[in-house]
Amino acid sequence: MERIPVGILGATGMVGQQYIRLLADHPWFEVAYVAASPQTAGKKYKDALKNGWIVAGEIPSGVAGLTVHDVADVKKAAGECALVFSAFEMPDKNMIRKTEEMYAAAGMPVFSNASAHRHTSDVPMLIPEINAHHLDIIPLQQKARGWEKGFIVVKPNCSIQSYIAPIHALLQKGYDIKRILVTTMQAVSGAGYPGVSSWDIIDNIIPYIGGEEEKTQFEPYKILGSIKNGTFTERTGIKISATCTRVPVSDGHTAVVSLEFGKKKPRRDTILNTWRSFRGEPQKFDLPSAPRQPIHYREEDDRPQPKRDRDTDKGMAVIVGRLRECPVLDYRFVALSHNTVRGAAGGGILNAELAFKKGYLSI
Repeated sequence: MERIPVGILGATGMVGQQYIRLLADHPWFEVAYVAASPQTAGKKYKDALKNGWIVAGEIPSGVAGLTVHDVADVKKAAGECALVFSAFEMPDKNMIRKTEEMYAAAGMPVFSNASAHRHTSDVPMLIPEINAHHLDIIPLQQKARGWEKGFIVVKPNCSIQSYIAPIHALLQKGYDIKRILVTTMQAVSGAGYPGVSSWDIIDNIIPYIGGEEEKTQFEPYKILGSIKNGTFTERTGIKISATCTRVPVSDGHTAVVSLEFGKKKPRRDTILNTWRSFRGEPQKFDLPSAPRQPIHYREEDDRPQPKRDRDTDKGMAVIVGRLRECPVLDYRFVALSHNTVRGAAGGGILNAELAFKKGYLSI
């Protein structure tokens, strides 16, 4: 099929570059439009990269010569692309929210990495293997806002990607989880570029990341929730306590998780079989960016490790290990996901692939 022209908002940043890298040979989408700050508008993309190309490989030749446009120039984007991936940053989240709404109002679906719309009552916060049915709210979102073709879908914070899929797989099998204690060890790339000062992170662990614990604790409730009367109702009955730390790792967020079940506690082999057999709609539809197996379990005592395991299954899988009984709660395990692939650009692309396959993109 002829590839769909897409735009990248915030194309010069780390996540924007990751989008461009991952879309270079995509069978459905083609990067046709790049936008960033007004300071870079008018420059060729390869000349607009203040800190250079900072992700793997080289700048795709088809993008290097594209002219960078101002993110605020919605009319220009509407004439050149059918949808946009939003990875731009502003200190004012309200401005991000309004800008994304302007793109949707102009007829372009917006697949966002930003947090501005994560708790908007009619905007799905999507992990396709978990809550693909949340896309069903799109027609209601469009009707309420008067949008004909445009809509907004967001992906959740990268800090929850590693542990929410293993949790969902168990809930889906009918096991009632009451309490979750999670400590994340988050890579420096999660802070963008140049990110954390080397003086702060080398030979060190930083036991605080602003806003991360709140996102890690509360975003799962919406993801695991349901649609009622045209809005999202959060999942109840689960308590989550999170501590989020920054560690000297380039890519890959790790989570140490302890679970307490309700009356029905599964056996260890049942949990492992549940994880290994877990599949979602991305696997059903064989989406281009989907991992063949969403959850990989490592039997070794010293795995998962970011350096060895973050690129598993195109960097889109969750890698779990060290499942064992917990002397305080019921079970504990370690989980890992690639924060700039699954947790950022790759997750956004997968969201768009699912929306396309389910007929929500009017191309």
